Amino acid sequence: MRPVFDRLITNNSIGKAELEAALKQAEASGTPVEQVLLEKGVPKCEILVSLADHFGCPYVEYDEDLMVSWKIMRLIDAEKLKRKLWLPISVRDGRAEVIASRPGDPRVIKDVKSTLSVRYVDFRVALPTDIVRIIENNQDLNPGFPPEAGRTPLAKTRTYLAGVRSSLAVQRTSMAKARTALAFLRTGISSITIGVAFIKLFGAGFFLPVDLALIAVGAYAILDGLYWYIPARRVAVKKLRYHETAAGPGMTILLTHNDDYDIGFTRTKAVPGADKLRRAWGLLSPVMRRRFLANDRTNLAEGRTIFASMRTTMAQARTGLAFARSGVAFGGLGLGLLTRFPGSGWNYFDYFLMGAGALMVFEGFYWYRSGYLAGRSGLRSFFNALKKETIWDQAFPALHRSRQKAPPVKAGHAPGIWGTTGLALERTVLAERRNLMALVRTVMAYSRTGLAFIRTGMSIASVGAALVVLTLPDGAASKILPLLLVVTGLILAGDGLRWCLTSERLRREYPYCRGGLEISLPDYGKPARLWGKVVFEDDF
Repeated sequence: MRPVFDRLITNNSIGKAELEAALKQAEASGTPVEQVLLEKGVPKCEILVSLADHFGCPYVEYDEDLMVSWKIMRLIDAEKLKRKLWLPISVRDGRAEVIASRPGDPRVIKDVKSTLSVRYVDFRVALPTDIVRIIENNQDLNPGFPPEAGRTPLAKTRTYLAGVRSSLAVQRTSMAKARTALAFLRTGISSITIGVAFIKLFGAGFFLPVDLALIAVGAYAILDGLYWYIPARRVAVKKLRYHETAAGPGMTILLTHNDDYDIGFTRTKAVPGADKLRRAWGLLSPVMRRRFLANDRTNLAEGRTIFASMRTTMAQARTGLAFARSGVAFGGLGLGLLTRFPGSGWNYFDYFLMGAGALMVFEGFYWYRSGYLAGRSGLRSFFNALKKETIWDQAFPALHRSRQKAPPVKAGHAPGIWGTTGLALERTVLAERRNLMALVRTVMAYSRTGLAFIRTGMSIASVGAALVVLTLPDGAASKILPLLLVVTGLILAGDGLRWCLTSERLRREYPYCRGGLEISLPDYGKPARLWGKVVFEDDF
């Protein structure tokens, strides 16, 4: 190895003793000797000239514009060549032009010929670090990043995440359909209850046809509601929730992998040096910036998917509570009718109401715990997201605002910022906005779930209070269950009120709930500074 660098001693780029020490250090550490020489202050051009003179071929430095055709990249294993330190830049008519760190090595020549199926090889010499960087650049990677960090794999991950969000949207739509079906169900049981109550009060007299008509209409409404509800519930219970990946300290890459049943998501270990490289944002090339922004958009897409999962789980809880409210009302009606009209021939209907109500309450509260936990997680995610560094902090530090109070995005804030900072940056900033609005939607879902708690709690408390009134002449023992219902309902309603007040405060503080949104209208036939803008002012 030493004769390769004798020229460095001749032109006083390094002393003989220092060269010997560098060779020993490289051998001991496994670091390329060229890298050790660079660290000792030897000019890169002198090292490259020494290599070119020794191997008798031109030298090549890393250049972002040095790109290999996709046809060649399909023939090679890029990760393998990073270890072998060679890369073909052209292959034609049985001859290949190859960059290598050791062009004269017979093993390299044999490997090139067998891999590319060529007879002749024209070499160019380059530093090992430059070869690795050239390969990474052709993989669309920043220095040190894994293959999954390329913009194409990240786009694939975002597409998978969009599919997950679509599945979650299907669930939420199905649950809205189920809640509509429950409204039919409640209407039907109310109609039947009125008809049965009239028969109990007035007997089979003149109004019997009207009573029977009410019962028939109610039965149809119940059947129609069940016809809607059961298929919707079957979709709603599918396990399509997205679980957040464990993102440790440092910059990591979100990965997708397929198994036999579903798509899984994991993360790489922290990429060494990525944070330091990111902090030098102003010194990065446009391509390197776009790669960072692609990873940012993928992380933002994961965030939106997590929020969508939380909203879906809360929608499940609201649907379950709607079912539970129906069950409480049915059971209360059945118990009330049984108490008010004991010994009647229609008591079997009262028992039916009580049994159906108990089953519906059990079914409804089955979803309560998951929705409660999702709501808590959603609120926690809201506050955590406000503390995290965003694209605004990284790319626009002068525009940074305290995330504790409000996001730094307002109508008229930094006019023209969308059109003048590049399309990738525009997409990332808009993705950040979508995430902020997804957070607000999650908080609003938290509020709606709180309202569902209030409605359910008040329904339970009302039934309990009515039963207390109906059992006034009886002993204290008969009032234990009604009083327990009242207390349970008030606790549930109080908890729901707390959820609503918290989300209402956040809604008032958060600007996105009041409009003020500016979006550019790109016209790629004109300079960016001439692009138009549409501003949605605060109309509320």
